[in-house]
Amino acid sequence: MKKLTYLLALSVAGVALLMTSCGGGSEQKAPKQETTIQKDETQPAAGTGNEMAAQLARGEQIYKAKCIACHQANGQGLPSAFPTLVGSKFLLENKALAVSQVLNGSVNVPAHGDIKWPAPMPPQADTKDDAVAVINYVLNNFGNNGGYVTLEDVKDIQIMPRQ
Repeated sequence: MKKLTYLLALSVAGVALLMTSCGGGSEQKAPKQETTIQKDETQPAAGTGNEMAAQLARGEQIYKAKCIACHQANGQGLPSAFPTLVGSKFLLENKALAVSQVLNGSVNVPAHGDIKWPAPMPPQADTKDDAVAVINYVLNNFGNNGGYVTLEDVKDIQIMPRQ
């Protein structure tokens, strides 16, 4: 049974890698929208609700265009194939690293417990603005109350060249 589950996970991963809707290699991009990102990690600053709302809306657009195929509409992923974003200890405790993975992909996507994911996540965003927007969307949806990451928090992250 364990072998069958592993083969199923590999099949799902292979299909997902071929799908352009999962974001990797897709030329379709969500429309660019300029936003201001707040410094407060728990709540947006007073008087900036419209800007934060615009950023979260942008994050939702990106999630629906790039992330939903693997992580699903409910953020729960696919067991043994794609990790859940719901209550993810990695995501909630490593916000800047999560932004880096959205920008650069990950050969070793951190496991939820002892699960080793069968396929790496390809890069999903081209700019830090977009990566921060989608991570902030995830941090504050799917039952998460993860606060916010800012451009200041990720200023030292390098965007690796695409191949």
